[in-house]
This record gives sequence, structure tokens and C-alpha cells, in this order.
Amino acid sequence: MTQAARMSPAPPQHLQALERANAVRLARAALKRAIACGEVSAADVILDAPWEAESMTVADLLTSQRRWGQTRCRRFLQMIPLSESKTIGSMTERQRHAAAELLEAQTGAESRERVRALAVAAA
Repeated sequence: MTQAARMSPAPPQHLQALERANAVRLARAALKRAIACGEVSAADVILDAPWEAESMTVADLLTSQRRWGQTRCRRFLQMIPLSESKTIGSMTERQRHAAAELLEAQTGAESRERVRALAVAAA
């Protein structure tokens, strides 16, 4: 027998697909947790488009932020205009920059309002 005949066959394609899907799911969950904690900004994810976020919808990314639900996400995307089902990997550069700039402007204003509210409450 030859060396090639003794090699074990590659795992079936459906098992490889399941492994890949599980890896993407776990990486995406970690990314969402990082966004919810504030370790990573959604604007940075939109601009950088890491591999785990390429097939993620914009709405899914935005709703992973704290205090962002479907209504807020929908209103935000109407300002650009951008579909909720648009994937991050398929966004054009113009769409990426418009979404990131608007998102940074909104989240910056929110954080300033929270600081003011905490200062008033402490006084």
C-alpha cells in the first residue's frame, strides 16, 4: 500500500461546515459581549469589519449595544439610509464611514447626557 492509501480521509464536508459555523457563532458572541461592555465600539467594528462580523447584519450589531433595541436601530438606519438586513461585509466605504460617524456622534452625545445626569443626582 502507498502512503496516500494509509492516510485517514478528511472529515465529511457537513462536519467541517458545522465546525466553521460554531467558530463563527462563538467569535460573534464574544464580539457582542465586548460591544455590550463598552470594550469595543460598534463604529470600530463597522469600519474594520473583522472576519466574525462580515456576515453579521448591521441591525444585529447595533442591537448588541446597551440600550439599543429594534426601534432605535431602525430609526438610526433610516437616517443613513441603510437596510436592517445589510451585512457588514457588503457595506460600501461610503456607507461604513457614514454609519460610523453618525454612530460616534450619537453615542458621544449619550455619554455626555449620562455624565450630566449623574452630576445632577450627586449634587
